[in-house]
Amino acid sequence: MNSWLAVSNANAGTSDEEVIARALSALREVADVDHVATEDPDDLAAALAKHPDVDLVVSMGGDGSLHAVVQALHDAGRLPGTPVGLVPLGTGNDFARTLDLSTDPVVAAHDLANGSVRPIDLILDSTGRVVVNAAHVGIGAEAAARAEPVKPALGPIAYVLGAISTLFSRSADVHVTIDDRTLSGRVAQVAVGNGRFVGGGGELLPHAIVDDGAMDVAVAFAARLPQRIAYALHLRRGTHPGADFVHYTRAQSVRVEGEPVRCTTDGELSDPRREHGWELHAGGLAMRLPD
Repeated sequence: MNSWLAVSNANAGTSDEEVIARALSALREVADVDHVATEDPDDLAAALAKHPDVDLVVSMGGDGSLHAVVQALHDAGRLPGTPVGLVPLGTGNDFARTLDLSTDPVVAAHDLANGSVRPIDLILDSTGRVVVNAAHVGIGAEAAARAEPVKPALGPIAYVLGAISTLFSRSADVHVTIDDRTLSGRVAQVAVGNGRFVGGGGELLPHAIVDDGAMDVAVAFAARLPQRIAYALHLRRGTHPGADFVHYTRAQSVRVEGEPVRCTTDGELSDPRREHGWELHAGGLAMRLPD
């Protein structure tokens, strides 16, 4: 029988623990499954080190949890040799949407148990961080940064207010090199990814395919307020790839250089930097997915 390791968040609430128990029962119908609840990246790395020969690591959580598992396996040099599975338990579950996984964690566990392993693409940024779903610089990352201080008091509306405030901010002057072509100007946003959705269902990269051997890229040259408003409306409708001020393509590598901008990588925010870069690794991640 196969040996699997399931990883969940040690800070899960009682209701999540009940769902995790039911999902583990579904996984154990086809494999010997050890379960560990980890608190931080060091804890996760230690758990993986104690299970060097498992046939599958199952992330039981949201996009952040999946990113953490894939990052830890990458840092340990275990990709793509150690396949990864996903039982979505988060609030956003954006990559699970791209994979068309069930929103019911127990059903998703049953589907995973009866699935098979196949290669999908993986993106690495210039700092060695993995991008499983998507990364973007510009107004989305800036909105998240502005929302952070008031999020405890205002909840989800904090991001809305942060997004509105970015409409009136100055666009960054950057050079965007997509493979061997460079575009220059003031951009509202540059996004790269292997998944279609961000922010709990917003379709940022609507044409992305997880195993097509390329990352999707969207560059929005929305420097003026009317263009920024138009871009926001296009984003809501998922029609921005056809907008005349948006360059949408596929690529193997992307580099952004110029004025300092923040980046959001699989939902995690970074400080402003003058240079950001990403490179696609075709088949760099193996995932067990429903057939």
